[in-house]
Amino acid sequence: MFNLAIQVLNSMKRYFALVSSKLAQSSSSTQNTPRVEENLSQLEEKNHHSAKKQKQGVNLNSLPTDSKERKSIWEYHPNDRDEIRQAYIQRGSHQPRVLEFPQSDISRLKRRFNHKWYKIYHDWLEYSEIEDAAYCLCCYLFQDKSIHEGGGEAFSSIGFRSWHKKKLDTHDGGPNSDHNQAKKKCEDIMRQEQSIQAAFVKPSNQIKLEYRIHLQASVDIVRLLLNQGLAFRGHREDESSLNKGNFFEILSWYASRCDRIRDLVLKKAPKNNQLTSHKIQKDIVTACKLDIVKAIMEDLNGDYFSLLVHESCDMSCKEQMTIILRYVDSGGSVVERFIGVFLVYDTSALCLKEVVINYLTQHSLSLSCIRGQFYDGASNMQGHLSGLKVLI
Repeated sequence: MFNLAIQVLNSMKRYFALVSSKLAQSSSSTQNTPRVEENLSQLEEKNHHSAKKQKQGVNLNSLPTDSKERKSIWEYHPNDRDEIRQAYIQRGSHQPRVLEFPQSDISRLKRRFNHKWYKIYHDWLEYSEIEDAAYCLCCYLFQDKSIHEGGGEAFSSIGFRSWHKKKLDTHDGGPNSDHNQAKKKCEDIMRQEQSIQAAFVKPSNQIKLEYRIHLQASVDIVRLLLNQGLAFRGHREDESSLNKGNFFEILSWYASRCDRIRDLVLKKAPKNNQLTSHKIQKDIVTACKLDIVKAIMEDLNGDYFSLLVHESCDMSCKEQMTIILRYVDSGGSVVERFIGVFLVYDTSALCLKEVVINYLTQHSLSLSCIRGQFYDGASNMQGHLSGLKVLI
């Protein structure tokens, strides 16, 4: 018993010692809390200051002129690089007019920079008076980052001093050389308004209006031809054809009579955006079809209707099925509306039923709303045992 009591007392001592140590830690952490909060506030202020400094950008007017004094383009913040490149391109190549360039002591031949090279390589050649070296503006602005990290390249960061014209021609290189690719990037960055992305992101109100007028002219002609049931295409639609078909002939007549679209369609429109191709015509026809079917379904409004179905083979030996809905419209008149022609790969009653049910389900129409069925005389339609009429 005595040994048990001693063990209990020792365990209680260890317990109270642990509790006291926890309390001491909590009190010390409470005392250090203001210091931690102070450090956090200083860190946030520092981050905010650095972010603000990054957003301020670079003073473009203070960019160094001499190539030797310039920082690498990769040392600038990524958000500032394009503006710096544009500023240097607008300023042009640094080509100081020196009366007599110093001779180079690199080789035995006492060569020097020739001012005539300014005219030959006027769009990229630069000369540094500080370093007595030649540089390439395009390569400096669009130097490959791996080259910069590996120590630089003569015409972009190190400087070229082997005064020989063939060396300059070698740097110019062929169409796919690094120099010409950098030169092409310089041209592209100065005409960003002509890019596809800029055309989609920032179109002017005038461009939007002209495109809408252009598209509306094609839509109006398609609606006219659909309403009259006329063919769209002609036998020949090339420039030498005397009759290019209803669509092109009506559009030409429309343009000659209407000043509003005269300068926006046909030859006046961009070659890749004339809105007259066969694919565009089909897209507009499909849009008209969907709009008409939507209007018919809104007029029907889920009420009772009769189903008229006819199936036959066309001239290309393809089986087609037409669907017509007969119902009473909102004005109380009995109307019949042609819904569409559907290509069927099997003329069995089950296949025809599947096509009909899928289409009605697509427009939220139930078979329980059918109050009449009308079919042609084929057995797969009128069969008393397994015809389409019996299945529906």
